[in-house]
Amino acid sequence: MESPGTQTPLAGAVQDLASQVVSALRGGDHPAVFAGTAAAATSDEDLLLAAVRVLGPDALLPGALGLRPPHPDDLALFEKAVIAFPPAPDASLTSRWTHWGMTRALRGQSTAAVVPQDDEPDTGWVDTLPWQALTHQLALLAGLAVPLPAAPSSPAVSSASASAPTAESALVRAAGRRTVDIARGFVRAVRRRGWLQAAGAGRWLSVLDDVPDTLGLDTGLEFVAAMSGDDPRVALHLHAARHGLARSRGSAG
Repeated sequence: MESPGTQTPLAGAVQDLASQVVSALRGGDHPAVFAGTAAAATSDEDLLLAAVRVLGPDALLPGALGLRPPHPDDLALFEKAVIAFPPAPDASLTSRWTHWGMTRALRGQSTAAVVPQDDEPDTGWVDTLPWQALTHQLALLAGLAVPLPAAPSSPAVSSASASAPTAESALVRAAGRRTVDIARGFVRAVRRRGWLQAAGAGRWLSVLDDVPDTLGLDTGLEFVAAMSGDDPRVALHLHAARHGLARSRGSAG
């Protein structure tokens, strides 16, 4: 991770936003996630919207996991980001899928959203990319690896769960055909000390079936957590991965 002295304003805003999301995932007491960021504090809305676009659907991850309903101010800013940064006709796979994930997250968690749901982009590349490139690409789209919400345990969680996405995407289904290759990519990222890619690949594996038992995913994720320092984007992926593993084992913990 870059040191604070060399970060661009946008990179710093993304890290700050990711930190706020992680705090919310851990039960932090701040009703509005975005309102706690430095960009919001300085009234730099353009910077904040750009940071939301970079973080993508993960900006609403607490609601997507059914942990807490999103604050109306967060939903309003998230929708502004969706509108402000539509993918260009020649946009990359990452841009198109991230925008799709954002429209899905918004419409799944807001009853007042006016942004239409995008059509799902193509998934043919999932079957054709070499496993190294596939892992890289999916790690960039780890925000779309979201486990389905568990049964609610409280009124607040019930409200969040009722509006969270309830169906897996075509990308999740396609990735499920490459589980072994993603596992290989996870191991490669760990060996290369690419912690963000390792965390993203591990997050995908946490929502897919038929992960090889020999991988030792739980141990691998703990190793990434221990070695990756204080990068909030890594922490965000790891939290989502643990949540996904718990869901797959019949627990919401």
